[in-house]
Amino acid sequence: MQTQRSSRPVAIWLLVGVFMIMVQIVLGGITRLTGSGLSITEWDVITGSLPPLNEAQWLMEFDKYKLTPQFRLLNSDFGLSDFKFIFFWEWFHRLWARLIGLVFAIPFIIFLVRGRFRKDMVKPLVVLFILGGLQGAVGWIMVASGLVGDAVYVKPTRLAAHFVLALGLLAYTFWFALKLLVPHRQLVAAPRLKNLTIGIIALLFIQLIYGALMAGHKAAPAAPTWPDINGAFLPKYVFRNPHGLLGLIDDRIVVHFIHRTTAYLLVALVILWTVRAVKENATPLFAVVRWLPLVTVLLQTTLGILTVLTSIGIRAGKWNAFEWMAQLHQVVAFFLLLSLVLAAYVLRRQVPATAAFSRDLNKTPKASFAG
Repeated sequence: MQTQRSSRPVAIWLLVGVFMIMVQIVLGGITRLTGSGLSITEWDVITGSLPPLNEAQWLMEFDKYKLTPQFRLLNSDFGLSDFKFIFFWEWFHRLWARLIGLVFAIPFIIFLVRGRFRKDMVKPLVVLFILGGLQGAVGWIMVASGLVGDAVYVKPTRLAAHFVLALGLLAYTFWFALKLLVPHRQLVAAPRLKNLTIGIIALLFIQLIYGALMAGHKAAPAAPTWPDINGAFLPKYVFRNPHGLLGLIDDRIVVHFIHRTTAYLLVALVILWTVRAVKENATPLFAVVRWLPLVTVLLQTTLGILTVLTSIGIRAGKWNAFEWMAQLHQVVAFFLLLSLVLAAYVLRRQVPATAAFSRDLNKTPKASFAG
């Protein structure tokens, strides 16, 4: 009982981190959709936490932005008020990242001093801090890619790396919290379903990579039709792309085709997974969990279709239906991921003996204890 009491504050701390990472991903989406990501041209970990505090400082930051290719080639008509708008979202995105660092670091020190960490927590904690630091580094590498040459946006591949690392950090933090919160009696022995769950998660990560490439290439308006792609279900040059293998990540229509096709495959696999999950003997937790992937994948697919169809309404500097759909599409994506991570945790190839014994007791009729 003492171990459980000491683990609960750590689990709550991790869940706060999960929430903050989710907010950070949302802020990243807003930053991208408003074209704000290149408004701050430097990375000052300490001094950069404060925005410009007077007119002179604002003008100095604006002058730095004027040197970027994005301003020269895309936003040359920007005034100071326009710059302040995009600056705010990038600054807030970075500020929230700093807050995440503090929320992880300060309780970590407190828990360490109070001896809250068990030996089996050390390795996951080290991984968490490595993933967090790597995410920050990739974030700056991504921004730097849009500040040179004739780039008006960050490189799509680096945007994809930044996004997927964020989701990896989110999933790992959530998994760590589940280890401390979910009792053994809620676990389910279903090795085949466990393997299928892992396979779906792997496919989902590929889907998420291509979702980020879609965003980086501004690929939605390249084919704003559904269910066809500009009149064809299989664009003729998808398999005869002049860019070769590079076209798999650089060609907007090819990226679009892969993203859609992977989505359909995910829906089919999640439906199959749900049918199999319903047949399993469920613990109270899994009885709820087994429906979450299906609900979220159907919602995610619907939002994806609406994102594509509303992309014809994109207007520079305006937040319209497309931006709402794209943002909601991204939000539901990480809920889909978390639902599958939760399912993967609850499902086991072999349930610990204590869990099986506990469930057997719960299933035993009361009469069997009589006399």
